[in-house]
Amino acid sequence: MTGKKVRTPQERSADPAAHLLLEFAEAAGLSTAFSRADTLAPCPIGADGLCCRNCSMGPCRLVKEGQVGVCGATVDTVVARNFARAVAAGAAAHSDHGRDMAFTLKAAATGQAPDYKIRDPYKLLSIARILGVPTDGRHIEEIASDVADAAIAQFGQQTGQILYAKRAPARRQRIWQELGYIPRGIDREVVEVLHRTHMGDDQDPEHILDAAIRCALADGWGGSMLATDISDVLFGTPSPLVAQMNLGVLKKDQVNIIIHGHEPTLSEMILAAVSDPGLIDYARSKGANGINLAGICCTSNETLMRQGVPSAGNFLHQELAILTGAVEAMVVDVQCIMQALVPLAQNFHTEIITTSKKVKITGATHIEFDEHHALDTAREIVRRAIDNFPNRGETRIPDVRSDVVAGFSHEYINYALGGVLRGSFRPLNDAIIAGRIRGVVADIGCNNPRTTQDAIHQYVVREFLKNDVLVVETGCGAIASGKRGFMLGEAALEVAGPGLREVCEAVGIPPVLHMGSCVDNSRILTVLSQMVTEGGLGEDISDIPAVGMAPEWMSEKALAIATYAAASGVYVIMGVTSPVAGSETVTRLLSEGWRAKFGGRLEFITDPGEIVRRALAHIDERRAALKLPEYDASQWGKSGDRRVLELLQLPFAERQAALYGGPVAVAATLPM
Repeated sequence: MTGKKVRTPQERSADPAAHLLLEFAEAAGLSTAFSRADTLAPCPIGADGLCCRNCSMGPCRLVKEGQVGVCGATVDTVVARNFARAVAAGAAAHSDHGRDMAFTLKAAATGQAPDYKIRDPYKLLSIARILGVPTDGRHIEEIASDVADAAIAQFGQQTGQILYAKRAPARRQRIWQELGYIPRGIDREVVEVLHRTHMGDDQDPEHILDAAIRCALADGWGGSMLATDISDVLFGTPSPLVAQMNLGVLKKDQVNIIIHGHEPTLSEMILAAVSDPGLIDYARSKGANGINLAGICCTSNETLMRQGVPSAGNFLHQELAILTGAVEAMVVDVQCIMQALVPLAQNFHTEIITTSKKVKITGATHIEFDEHHALDTAREIVRRAIDNFPNRGETRIPDVRSDVVAGFSHEYINYALGGVLRGSFRPLNDAIIAGRIRGVVADIGCNNPRTTQDAIHQYVVREFLKNDVLVVETGCGAIASGKRGFMLGEAALEVAGPGLREVCEAVGIPPVLHMGSCVDNSRILTVLSQMVTEGGLGEDISDIPAVGMAPEWMSEKALAIATYAAASGVYVIMGVTSPVAGSETVTRLLSEGWRAKFGGRLEFITDPGEIVRRALAHIDERRAALKLPEYDASQWGKSGDRRVLELLQLPFAERQAALYGGPVAVAATLPM
């Protein structure tokens, strides 16, 4: 135990639902990520990237001026290696998800996974064109099989270029081409980073970071993008729907099953199983009034945006859900799953069920999910949860939940702005050009228990909305905003600046757009690319008044995302802590060096106010470079629903003058 201050529940989380359960955990002497963060002091050497353990001559902790490792590795080399390895791990995790989706598509297309169907054939055809798969006169299953083969080949490809790179704007492709950064194959780039950072290999920090960039691009414009596209093909391309978020979605009188992780192949089948009338009757025979399915983390985002499955919360809610005492089973697959779930669940009746062949947790029940018998496996899991219902003890479900409008895919945004016949990003570009929308921020990423849960996400989003900045979100950041009510149309009236409010009223969208799970950041890349193609905002992603950020990041995946976004031309801000703080050289390379090469950069900023200040400064700088009007909120807000309501409060003569500059016959049709 250290002398570090133990935070109150209010200091640990901005979510009122969390406060009740953290107070209970504290009184019961139960450990959570929040309490462990308070008692475990982070290693300042490792946090700054200054510890090297890549061979058994170390670990070498470089804490003195000019100190080098046993092999002679400098601080700059060690910090660059550690950063690159984290990027490789993050890229591997998200891209491997894409590989699994491709194999599922193959099995579905060939009849080996009969529980899966092609839900969006139009998306399949668009992918086929990009991958060079012929479509004319062919059955949809034949096309799907070849698309799957082409996608799988992108992982093992050894030479050439990944095919999805051509989805980037032409100028961006030229930059990558001239610098030699277009990935050759997804797996090859991950392997090369690990090779280069092995003891005795690459020892130039900039050269090491070059490999990290190419590896990250293989994820963002390769594995992750394929994962999103194939998920849309199999489960449907999202369009907006109304759902609910927070722990209040759990039901006291029903069997509660939490799905947690990142694989929609599993969660979609469990959703089908809980709708089975036979299993619902079985639940009633055990004393329950039904079966309730809810999500945690990115599985939650996947099922929320496609099927409206309620979200019980983001990353730091996984333990809190168990603390409610109302969860019969937490079903997990891959990524962001805490090993602490099992010992915590042993204090309750909750069963932790692992399902991936890649993931086992000591003490958990393992039921391996097989796509070839998907629905049968899902039914077995649901039946186990039902059998556990009679074991439930006291429950403490916080009465806290928020409505959200989720599911803004790239395709739907295109439709919303122009309809079926004239789908276009032109209205969005025009709103930015005119200054109604000052710019765009993509707020993504994790929770981190070393900062107040959701607080930075919610602060920066509120500030951006007040300044007429449209916000798009994925991952746990999206859930943070959803819990706060920012993903409703009302938020435009209550929080947004006058220009953004007018756009939201006209189009019928909330001021914060939910775009999916963390793997779905590729949707943001394609949105930015189409904005460039539409015209008026420059020739490249780097020209757009836009910023990306992960203010509560904690995972290696976040570093991979940040790297491919920066290499795509985006200014990226990360909060909480800097893993490269130990090296001024590496810090400068990620910022000034990458800006010179790519027009994008990566900076680590811990103060939320400074995050907002720098983001707005960059947006205004990009507007000036494009010779757009200077942002001026005072010229907006005189139209839209709110203006009509204001006018209706005026005396009739004044209303005529305000609307028409004087009395006219048509004004008489307005109510007195």
